Order: sequence, then structure tokens, then C-alpha cells
Amino acid sequence: MPANTSFVSSRIGSNVLFGFIAGFLATLTFHQFGVAVLHAEHLTPFAPYAMNPVPPFGVPEVISLAFWGGVWGIALASVAPPAWRHGGGYWLGAIVFGAILPTAVAWFVVMPLKGLPAAGGFHYPGLLVGPIVNALWGFGTALFLRFMPRAAVPAS
Repeated sequence: MPANTSFVSSRIGSNVLFGFIAGFLATLTFHQFGVAVLHAEHLTPFAPYAMNPVPPFGVPEVISLAFWGGVWGIALASVAPPAWRHGGGYWLGAIVFGAILPTAVAWFVVMPLKGLPAAGGFHYPGLLVGPIVNALWGFGTALFLRFMPRAAVPAS
């Protein structure tokens, strides 16, 4: 087995583990904070920390959201390796990643699969909710990732 194979697998494992943890935590904090603010401003009917059971397992909605936030966190950690986790580009990239990718998937894949119109029918102010809360999620995930341990770097 080549010497750098364990480094690659440990880096991938770190991206998966720490990306999931960061995305999960960012959903419970930053994303839900955004939902709370937008709900208080009457821009969304959805309240934060919804406990409605979600099929097929009946877990609370906020836990289901946090799970998917963790999955998206793996994706973000994979495109932003530890060496890049500094500077303005990192933060802007994480915010843009969050605002665009999870929002687009929710609008154009998840909503139609649930029998809802794409992007909620493109109605204002609903069009603002996804990009805002997911941009906050992206920032929060980047912040949590910034403080996660790095994968071990092999000796030359």
C-alpha cells in the first residue's frame, strides 16, 4: 500500500466526520437563528426548532434538517480542505455555497418531489428565506470547520 494512501483516507474521513458535525451544528444554531429572525419579522410562517415528526422515521423536523445540514457539511468540507480555511475567500465561498447549492436542491428537487411548486412558486418573501438561512448555515459550517482538527499530514 502506498505511503500516502492512509493520508488520503484520513483526510477523506476527516472531511466526512468533521463536515457532518459542522453542518449538523450549524443547522441547529445559525440556520435556526435565521429562521427565528425571519419568523419574527413575518417573512416565513415556519417557526424555528420545529418538532413535527418527519416520515419515514418520525424524527423531529429540526433533527431531520440538521441531518441534511450535516450531509451538506460533508460537501462543503470536501470543497474547502483545511489548508483553505482562512482568508476572505473561504468565508465568502462558504456563504455563497450555502446560499446557492442547498437552496437550489430544495427548490428544484425536494419541493417538486413533495408535490410542491418549484421554489415555492417563486413568491416573495419566500424567495428570500432559503438563500438567507442557508447562507447563515454556510457561514456557521465554515466557522465550525475552521476550529475542527486537521487530518494528520504524513512525514515526507
